Parts: sequence; structure tokens; C-alpha cells
Amino acid sequence: MPDVVLQARGLAKAFVAPAGRLPVLVDISIEVCAGESVSIRGSSGSGKTTLLQQLGGLDEPDAGTVGVFAHGGGMVPPRKTLGRGIGFVFQNYQLMPELTALENVALAARIAGVDAGPAESAARELLAQVGLIDRLRHLPSRLSGGECQRVAIARALVNKPSVILADEPTGNLDERTGVEIMNLLLGVVAERGAALVLVTHSREFAERATRRFVLSGGVLSPA
Repeated sequence: MPDVVLQARGLAKAFVAPAGRLPVLVDISIEVCAGESVSIRGSSGSGKTTLLQQLGGLDEPDAGTVGVFAHGGGMVPPRKTLGRGIGFVFQNYQLMPELTALENVALAARIAGVDAGPAESAARELLAQVGLIDRLRHLPSRLSGGECQRVAIARALVNKPSVILADEPTGNLDERTGVEIMNLLLGVVAERGAALVLVTHSREFAERATRRFVLSGGVLSPA
């Protein structure tokens, strides 16, 4: 049986509104296994990004727990993985504008404690894998949207995480480029043996995942 690499139990989150507390996530539990892909769809404002932030340790839930598999450390809270348990791919890329493609990817490894030489070697290898070997020294301003997202995918994978969390990774791209990026994301994540949790508005992209969920009314249900 595949190993569980991401586990959430009883996640709940509410925000304060003028009319009172507004529940966004209600008692959400999910397990994701190594090598599988999971998609989460929902309308705008349904809480998809909030859920991803809880799963990745970017925000604290009001209730519930999250554990992620960190190599050598077993299941730990996501904030304790130092970038090694979870990799993020964001809709707007979140690249450092003053750094080259190579430097953006290598920086993620350096933050996780990897020495400069191995960090640059790993970054170079991944950028070649995503088709950017000729763009290593380019700043994000000299890259297309699709190329920026390729850099972001390489950065998410550089520390060999067990889980990739992708938040609308094709949302800023045209249809053709979006298909290319989705093909690349699914392919390279599978090749690297990571699990993928994909938040998307696209039914077409969502249906390419191994398992599919819909988030509505704060509740996560199988699609």
C-alpha cells in the first residue's frame, strides 16, 4: 500500500466578518499518498486557497492537524519541514525579480540548508528538465509567463519534497500555455515521485488527477 505523505484531520477555519464569524473550512480530513495526484475544485471564494495554506503550513487552522512526510523525520507539522516536505507552485509565480532563473531555484535549496555548489547543480538539472537550459541567466522580466511558471515548478521540486501544492498554476496563462504547463507539472511531479495537490477552476485539468474533490460550503467532498 502506498505511503501516506500528507494527512489532515478535522481542519476548520473561520474569518471574522461584520455579521460575525464566517466559516470557510469545516471539519476537513484528507490523506494523500506518495505518487498520486489530487485535484480540488470550487467556486471563487470557496476556500480552496485557504485550504492549501493550511495544508502547507502558511496559515494555522482554528482546529485540526496537518502532518507531512519529511525525509528522515517521518510525519511532522508542515512548518517544521524547512522546505523539504512541501513545495509550492503559485498562480503568480512568486519569483524574486532581481534573481535569475538559476538563482531563484537555487535559493530555495540554500534556504533549506543545501551548500551553494550542490544547490546550483540541482537547480541547473531541474531547469534543464523543465526545458529552460537556455534561460538560466534570465531574470523573470525577460521570461514569458509560461517560462516563469516552469521556473516555479523547478523551484518547488529542488528540495525533493514529498508533496507539491499547486494553487491555480495555469490561472495567469493562455489556454495553450496552460495545457503545456499542466502536462509538465503532472509529468515532472510523477517522475520525481512526489504527490500533487492541485487547486484549479478547470474541470478538464481537475479530471486528469488520480482523485478529485470539490470544496463547497466549507466541506470537501469527492467529485
